[in-house]
Amino acid sequence: MVHIFSPPAGRSQHIGWTLSGLTFLVLLVLGGCATVPPPDASMNLAQAQLQAARDAGAADYAPVDLGFAQDKFQQAQAAMGERKYADAANLSEESRADAELAVAKAKLGAARAQIQSKIRENDSLRRQDGAPGASSDQPLPAAQDMPAPASTTPPPPSGAGFQPVPSDGHQPSAFDQQPGPQGGQP
Repeated sequence: MVHIFSPPAGRSQHIGWTLSGLTFLVLLVLGGCATVPPPDASMNLAQAQLQAARDAGAADYAPVDLGFAQDKFQQAQAAMGERKYADAANLSEESRADAELAVAKAKLGAARAQIQSKIRENDSLRRQDGAPGASSDQPLPAAQDMPAPASTTPPPPSGAGFQPVPSDGHQPSAFDQQPGPQGGQP
């Protein structure tokens, strides 16, 4: 017995492949429409951080890190030109991070240079004043030249031990303590 309404053999498989192909094609087209937007804000931040690094003196104190930041920013610009926005976003973030590191190293280098300058200036002044050890080429340790700062609170009485701080925030001093009934510490 032959059924009149039965599909011909092999035709259902052909329809399945066609539907699968059309579904894939639709997804591919929709995926192409959902591209990453240009990372303009990230590029602007990276460029601003690069300028901050240059202004901080990174060319003198952190030239390698500044070079890395500039190279990555140029690569990000090239990726933008090729419309590879995801790559451009990643490279601009790396550039910004390298530029931040260059800023930090430049500030540290400038501070160290300033400290060295002050040390040389102090040594020169010591030699001019005829301070002890001024004839020596080695600088004196700072602790020998400067007196200890005056203490604003007297030291605790001997044997007082640990004194807890009251919860009202008032720091007790030796003047606040009054002798107990036996004349000792409370």
